[in-house]
Amino acid sequence: MRNTAAKSLAVLTGLFVLYTSAAGPFESLVQRALFLGLVVTLGLLMYPLWEGRRIRPLGIVIDGAAAVVTWIGCGYIVVNYDDIMNALPWATTADLAMTAGLVVVLLEIGRRVVGLIFPVLVLVGLGYALLGHHVPGMLGHRQFDPYFVTETLFLGDLGIWGSLVSVAATVIAAFVLFGAVLLHTGGGQTFMDLAMRMGGQSPGGAAKMATIASGLFGMVSGSAVANVATTGNFTIPLMKRLSYPAPFAAAVEAVASTGGQLAPPIMGAAAFVMAEILGLSYVTVMVAAILPALLFYLSVFMTVHVVSLRRGLRVVDRSDIPGWTAILKWRRVLPILAALGGLFWGIFDGRSVQSAAFIGIVALLVAYLATSMGQRGPREIGRQLLAALDDAGRGLVIIGVLLAGAQILVAMINLTGIGVTLSSLIVALAGNSTVLVALIVGLICLVIGMGLPTTAAYVLVAAVLAPALTAVGVPPLAAHMFVFYFATISVITPPVCVAVFVGAGIAQTNWLPAAREAVRLGAMTYVVPFLILIYPGMIGQGGALAVANALFSGLVLVVAIPFLLSRMPLTGRQAGDVAIYLFVIALAVVPHPLAPLAAALILAASWMLGRRSAAALEPNGGTRAAPQE
Repeated sequence: MRNTAAKSLAVLTGLFVLYTSAAGPFESLVQRALFLGLVVTLGLLMYPLWEGRRIRPLGIVIDGAAAVVTWIGCGYIVVNYDDIMNALPWATTADLAMTAGLVVVLLEIGRRVVGLIFPVLVLVGLGYALLGHHVPGMLGHRQFDPYFVTETLFLGDLGIWGSLVSVAATVIAAFVLFGAVLLHTGGGQTFMDLAMRMGGQSPGGAAKMATIASGLFGMVSGSAVANVATTGNFTIPLMKRLSYPAPFAAAVEAVASTGGQLAPPIMGAAAFVMAEILGLSYVTVMVAAILPALLFYLSVFMTVHVVSLRRGLRVVDRSDIPGWTAILKWRRVLPILAALGGLFWGIFDGRSVQSAAFIGIVALLVAYLATSMGQRGPREIGRQLLAALDDAGRGLVIIGVLLAGAQILVAMINLTGIGVTLSSLIVALAGNSTVLVALIVGLICLVIGMGLPTTAAYVLVAAVLAPALTAVGVPPLAAHMFVFYFATISVITPPVCVAVFVGAGIAQTNWLPAAREAVRLGAMTYVVPFLILIYPGMIGQGGALAVANALFSGLVLVVAIPFLLSRMPLTGRQAGDVAIYLFVIALAVVPHPLAPLAAALILAASWMLGRRSAAALEPNGGTRAAPQE
């Protein structure tokens, strides 16, 4: 019965998103309250309290009470929307009770969905807002009573109903539905077959196939961890079957899935949140993410290729690889092209992003119905569409709950001013040095992001740490891309590398060697944020020459870093090779147009000299006789 109720509510949530994408959202707070009510209730059904335990009846009572509390709070906002927005009411004891109840429910659902870390962070934020006036020194603030905090959180659009929940209830929801419909109408299998065909027959074919497939899935999904859990169940066993080391298989899947969060169009929903925070268009953020994401995947491919050559990793059996004719059948390709065509036409035509997503969905459905004639019956088509709505509704639970919790935390950070205080402390500690500020911020981002989903991690570091970079002259978009990258790659960074944990579990191996492999595979990702600060062209700014310069520098690093970490011989002397690689890497990041060119020439010359020296050796290891005069 519970599963049926969850499926029905998930489908209803998907239909709510579809309707508001087509007709436009309701009034701001109404849209957000209805959305939050739906996803919280669905979360209570999907993650029941004490499931399978003898005290489950008590859990049912608590879950039922939580649903009632949620809808009382959300319903109050829907009914009193005009008064809240126009009269700015004072908080009453009833308002205080509704706020406390709703916050408790959100934190409990957050605990069930992603664990204890995130709710604890939100509680720390709330505790600091209420008790921080007792803290001495710079970290203290003026006193805020519970009624004032209630007005901030509940009776306005700065707290629970703020911009993060707004973007979740409109733009992100529309794109999650778009991705679910695309995957359930054949796009998922096409992505997998395409990845198999593109990478399967080259050295390390199964690892390259996993990289492509996970990247494609990750671009339209909202979670690196969920991506590992889905695509990893196919790619990791395939790699192990071909005798790839289990830690390497787990690492490839974890890193490739993480990369999907860095790549347009969705970027784990962070692209929309970043656009909202910065007041920029979604297209601007999407364009800024293209080159860094390209360099990330090129570096992963290069590392996989080098490791595969050195370890002799097998290719995928030719009999398992579908042919191009089967992959590119018009019945399979047309719905994908229609979906992407409709989406980008809507965006570049100036429509709202959620409206563009709806156009993409409609174009996809028309193409899917046209290509299904004579191939699938109405019942099968109906089942696929219901499955897409169900999948979208369930996928929105983690996004909605986390962004609501993140909005509470951001509201408390803004209310107390702790973000500005911490930024000032970081700048003072670094002595106004951009390099030192960037190093400190990057390290803190890695720590804060551990255990958190991509979007929640980004929201937190954007509120607290991005201002430290802008304070030393870094442009806002570059600052936010910097903290976003470091917050994202925390899922593959030890010790709390959640994506690696999941991949290692599927591969049935210890997580620590898998984490070491993941850091090596994703090493370029730790450098890309600094390239964003050094080269404006890395995020599409400064004109064509600046973009070309950034690309060239990145390409040099894409070769040098994997070669260094994989110990690829260059001159035949390991110490000399390491020195050359380190010098080339250092030279490639120098902000001068000729520096990357010089780095490339040194690397190429060293490689050619090394090959020439190797050719001068006899097959048995001796040297060739010198030619007689």
